[in-house]
Amino acid sequence: MSEVFDLLKQNEWRVIDQTSFGPFFDPLQSFAIDDTLCHSVGSGQSSAVARTWVHHNSVILGIQDAKLPYIEEGLKYLNSIGYRYIVRTSGGLAVVLDQGVLNITLIFPDTEKGIDIDRGYEAMYQLILSMFKDFNLPIVAGEIKGSYCPGSFDLSIDGKKFAGISQRRLRKGVAVQIYLCVTDSGSERAKIIKSFYDLSTKGMTTKFSYPKIQPEVMASLSELFHQPLTIQDVMLRFLTSLNTFANHLVSSQLSPFEQNMYQQYFERIKERNEKMIGHI
Repeated sequence: MSEVFDLLKQNEWRVIDQTSFGPFFDPLQSFAIDDTLCHSVGSGQSSAVARTWVHHNSVILGIQDAKLPYIEEGLKYLNSIGYRYIVRTSGGLAVVLDQGVLNITLIFPDTEKGIDIDRGYEAMYQLILSMFKDFNLPIVAGEIKGSYCPGSFDLSIDGKKFAGISQRRLRKGVAVQIYLCVTDSGSERAKIIKSFYDLSTKGMTTKFSYPKIQPEVMASLSELFHQPLTIQDVMLRFLTSLNTFANHLVSSQLSPFEQNMYQQYFERIKERNEKMIGHI
């Protein structure tokens, strides 16, 4: 466990807060920023980075989702309800992002011996435990069957998932990303993904096993804690907890070096998305 806390105990955390960029903030930009910061941290141009972000009405697809047999139908449905979509570079399957979902990315430099995958997940899990310890409700890490984008580091309370964690490794940088459903209905978000998969598979048996969504196994933190939390409330908890691990928190934006790198990564992820789903 000490190695996990060593990841969190950085001399300096650069904090990049992009939670208030609004509805025109494209998810493609967000993932390009994380790739840029991986490059910057991994090459020693930057200290560790904690980035927070919010996107409005977006579905973030996994690489396997782009291979669904009737994906055209699923994407038409997302368009019809006012949701945009992209394919992300980190692992996993489809998730819903909206103005009630807070995303956090922790970006560490990889070491000579490398950061074990589970160690990165565990570091994020410990941070979340620290953020909500005053509620005295057990937050469990483990797959929640019937949730969207199920994985071994789903976070849940009383069997209801409110968060999922993924990782991205690039140029000796490690980005650990989490989405936290803070407000509104977790099951309503799950219904969107259920409809997407129903339309995209039409009951066909596929080589890849897509999740059978059960909306009732998902919830928001506001629902689980029986308290009306906001994104700002959770941001304060995040900064307070991160501050206990760091010698310094520094508010920051992209440096000139990073802005130049960002353009390259943005074009790369944009081109990749056009190849995978842009023709549909």
